[in-house]
Amino acid sequence: MKSSQTVDHSERVLLVGVGIKRSSRVPGVDVASAEREMLEELAELARSAGAVVAGMVFQIREALDPATLVGRGKLEEIKIEAALHKAPVVIFDRNLSPGQQRNIEKAVDCRVLDRTQLILDIFARHARTREGMLQVELAQLNYLLPRLAGSSEQLSRLGGGIGTRGPGEQKLETDRRRIRDRISKVKKEIEMVRRRRQVQRTARREVPLASVALVGYTNAGKSTLFNALTSAHVLTSPRMFATLDPTVRAVALPSGHRVLLSDTVGFIRDLPPGLIAAFRATLEEAQEAALVLHVSDISDPAHAEQDAEVVKVLGELDLAERPRIHVCNKADRLSDEQAAALASNGCGGATLVSALRGTGLGELLRRIDEALPGEPRVRVRVRLPLADGRTLALVHAQGRVLSSEVRGAQLWLEAEVPSALARQLSRSGRGSPG
Repeated sequence: MKSSQTVDHSERVLLVGVGIKRSSRVPGVDVASAEREMLEELAELARSAGAVVAGMVFQIREALDPATLVGRGKLEEIKIEAALHKAPVVIFDRNLSPGQQRNIEKAVDCRVLDRTQLILDIFARHARTREGMLQVELAQLNYLLPRLAGSSEQLSRLGGGIGTRGPGEQKLETDRRRIRDRISKVKKEIEMVRRRRQVQRTARREVPLASVALVGYTNAGKSTLFNALTSAHVLTSPRMFATLDPTVRAVALPSGHRVLLSDTVGFIRDLPPGLIAAFRATLEEAQEAALVLHVSDISDPAHAEQDAEVVKVLGELDLAERPRIHVCNKADRLSDEQAAALASNGCGGATLVSALRGTGLGELLRRIDEALPGEPRVRVRVRLPLADGRTLALVHAQGRVLSSEVRGAQLWLEAEVPSALARQLSRSGRGSPG
């Protein structure tokens, strides 16, 4: 399902930012400057949704207006600006309550979207797998449910699949029932997807490979780094939230060990809890990881604030205590002076890389090798049918073969392997203690 409250391709939009005088997101930075930076991020989100940013308006207030967010006088100014810029859509860099959204739409005579709606539209555009589409639909339905009053026209455009009206019921209650029924059905389908993914994870655990997850602010270059480390061809884009569906590939480390690297959806400030919950199945890849690579765009002036948002979300996912390596990406965009300043203080303990140019990747792989918890290695005797190339490749990939001998139709090995692989070989009847 795709909500009617989305941004059409090349549609002109007016952006509205609102700051509060007594609070600044960044210590030492005045609220107006911080708000302008946040409005620039909203502009990038709008462009990622295919819109043309026609203009921007921002306001600093003592407190947010509970009815209209910005006050009646400012709404009149927004209405005039939207008309001057020929922008039929106004996007607020805040999440609006259903009442605020209705009041603003009546006052400015334009279609009004808030930050969550814009992000949902981008998600809907970029979801490719069945899992991603279901998660987007669930988030859209949960967003729409409390906003049904006065939205019969937009609901009628949702199309089939939600259900049909029951005779004698009030339309609003019928619409709510239909959406709740659809939410229930989508949740069941997502749970089925999660179970299938869990089966895949269980199968991967049979192969004793540690997992490493890439996390970071949206557009930090995670997918480019993923491709550089794995030689994969995951979609990369300068647009925000280009990656929604998790991808997993194997990576060889300098020690000869292999790990499973996963690419995940990017984080962003003020991401609603409901949106995080909707993408729980995707984020489980990060929750399963033995090591987290926190990727930052070191060239972005706001990278410190972005890093703080990522750390906040990691805490919400119970990953705050997980072993973590900070990766400062896009080093190729730094000036010589900036790069030298970072190098002089050891990059604050981070690893400086350019995924685009491939610089610093060797050092990153070495640090991953060192950071992963070591597993005891044991000596085993292995007996394999000559046709069992899969197990033989596993022993070579994870361990060290000390001797080998062909006896009839079987291959006898003596090897040092991780204890998890030794247990797996023992369970299968192919190995015994050396």
